[in-house]
Amino acid sequence: MLRVNEIKVPLGAATEEIRQKTAELLGVHAQDFLSFEIVRESIDSRKKDRICMVYAADVRLDSMEEQLAARFPQNRVQLCETYHYQCPPVRRSSPFRPVIAGFGPAGMFCGLWLARQGLRPLILERGHDVDTRTRDVKTFWNDRMLNVQSNVQFGEGGAGTFSDGKLTTGIKDARVRQVFLELKAFGAPEEILYSARPHIGTDRLGEVVKQIRKEIIRLGGEVKFGCRLTDLYIANDFIQGIGYEDEREGKKDVETDCLVLCIGHSARDTVEMLYQKGLKMQQKAFSVGTRIEHPQELINKAQYGKFWNDARLGAADYKLSNHPLHGRGGYTFCMCPGGTVVCASSEEGMVVTNGMSEYARDGENANAAILVGIEPDYFAGDHPLAGFAFQRELERKAFSLGGGDYTAPCQTVGDFLKNQPTKKLGAVKPTCPTGVKGSDMRLVLPEQVTNTITDALLAFDRKLRGFALPDAVMTFPESRSSSPVRILRDEFFQTNVRGVYPCGEGAGYAGGIVSAAVDGIKCAEAVFADITEY
Repeated sequence: MLRVNEIKVPLGAATEEIRQKTAELLGVHAQDFLSFEIVRESIDSRKKDRICMVYAADVRLDSMEEQLAARFPQNRVQLCETYHYQCPPVRRSSPFRPVIAGFGPAGMFCGLWLARQGLRPLILERGHDVDTRTRDVKTFWNDRMLNVQSNVQFGEGGAGTFSDGKLTTGIKDARVRQVFLELKAFGAPEEILYSARPHIGTDRLGEVVKQIRKEIIRLGGEVKFGCRLTDLYIANDFIQGIGYEDEREGKKDVETDCLVLCIGHSARDTVEMLYQKGLKMQQKAFSVGTRIEHPQELINKAQYGKFWNDARLGAADYKLSNHPLHGRGGYTFCMCPGGTVVCASSEEGMVVTNGMSEYARDGENANAAILVGIEPDYFAGDHPLAGFAFQRELERKAFSLGGGDYTAPCQTVGDFLKNQPTKKLGAVKPTCPTGVKGSDMRLVLPEQVTNTITDALLAFDRKLRGFALPDAVMTFPESRSSSPVRILRDEFFQTNVRGVYPCGEGAGYAGGIVSAAVDGIKCAEAVFADITEY
């Protein structure tokens, strides 16, 4: 099979036109193709008066594939094989069911893999099922009544359920393709298999995770909501069982020799318990910053020029970075076209922001995080959990500045660049459902961070006209981009307590839906291998 890249066609070209263009590039006839599949689609908007679509396609010919590939640079045409995931053999013979703590992307995919091999995992999720969780979140946004167990961070699907459902990832792992295939099979839109910037949307992601849960149960697994991991029973450095708090039935114990920790980046109380139980951990760098909102129309015009309102292009996005020669860099993260900034608190008396958008991405505003890297040197001391204290300090300050009722503090770009607090908003209407209050970002974020954001705003404005729009609104803080701690694991994916497998974003081994799902698969494979000896 041949992978043909850089197939450029006009905006709106039909599949047959792409097929014909591919044949023309190869110097063959389209009728010679035994098969033709589009595997990647992207937009080339560098020339605003001539925007085009760029595709990659896999084609099969009955002969001449090697000879054809030899005629082109490898990055243009190359031989490739059809992807097929091969599950490793299952050597686990224990009579005990594996337990998974957490039902975000890592826990879902780990549980699905274990269930498919007949291991009947018990999955404990501290939050609620996606439908109940959605009601919990809306109650918080409408009435400021925070459920600390079921919120934007905790519950079925993990933090990603209330996001853009973005599936971009920087990891290079063959399992990524399998994650996409699984998501599509459980109801995600087909274009995630070929889009250069795939997303599901928060409105469709809930149904996808629900279908994954139903499949795990059908295969013999069990998913229990409202159940928070509270204890580990350890003997001779081996896990013997776990304790959890069931919100309906109280304290429960389960005997097990296998615990997969898919707890997410906000389960601070759980990580603190694990530290007290002797699991080895270390500080980890992460990022903090703010959410910035612009009119989506501004972003469309900056990216697409005269095509800004062309429905075939959809809402424009961006990904920007600024790396000064002798300074700290800033970058945009988790850009949500046509989206909403949300209050994503999970602990009382703290405010944290995030962004989300629905599949249609048809909201009035675009938003993204502007983040700055934070090294452990920023933390107060060398304790492994000092990063949590750093995050909490920012979030408490934000809560206080917002008025103590989960209103989020904000500042316009114009006021921020003038180094003055915001007292009046401009033309950009903030979307945060708990409301915003004009304030000064410098009262929350460290000076090094705000200085970097200042430089980044000006640099981004040179790259994307209008980014430093004076009326653009920055709502802060964005402090949960990833975990500030890593639970150490060895080459067998286990901690110093044998049979315990730290997994996903909360353990410090992933950064997004796809990478967390991949890590869930890798940990399931480690459970299959059942290597518990030193």
